[in-house]
Amino acid sequence: MKKFYQFTLLAIVMGLSVLGSLGAEPNGEVQNVSATVPSVGTMSSDSEGILYMREEEKLARDVYLALYDIWGIRTFSNIAKSEQKHMDAVATLIQAQGLVDPVVGSKPGEFQNPTLAALYMSLVEQGSKSPQDALIVGATIEDLDIHDLETYLAETDDPDSLAVYSNLLRGSENHMQSFSKQLNRYNIAYEARYITDERLAGILSR
Repeated sequence: MKKFYQFTLLAIVMGLSVLGSLGAEPNGEVQNVSATVPSVGTMSSDSEGILYMREEEKLARDVYLALYDIWGIRTFSNIAKSEQKHMDAVATLIQAQGLVDPVVGSKPGEFQNPTLAALYMSLVEQGSKSPQDALIVGATIEDLDIHDLETYLAETDDPDSLAVYSNLLRGSENHMQSFSKQLNRYNIAYEARYITDERLAGILSR
């Protein structure tokens, strides 16, 4: 199996800083920076992906719950419940492969992956500035999630992983639609930062 590549999450942190300087308008482009995921011992890249997606889905859930507490926008509460289901689905893969679950015992905002931990703080900080910023944060998370899931789908041949990732991908596409509709109320069109413009347009045209 080919070595798995992901877009470094530091690009989001940098990109959200740009958004903060521009206000709610998503005019500043976030540069996508590619980085190789380091190997963890003899763990397969498929196992790495499972563990990473477990925490990435937790990131989405935790950020959405935090932003719901701040703004009371029901979209965040509803999607956070869906993200919990996503987490549970990935947990079944962890159990099936006998991996150590990085989420067990963790509190909201706590992550074993230090980049995800830093990203959580940055996302919540940016999303706390205004309802518009919060919704942009939500769309950005789904943008990255879709990108990562599509990458993992292309890199794995495990039937269980393919089934779970495919279901998560459909959910993330639905979440992107929800955040985009909310942003449209503020006359803001979300701009793709990780998936292509064409891919985003296809999702939003359904």
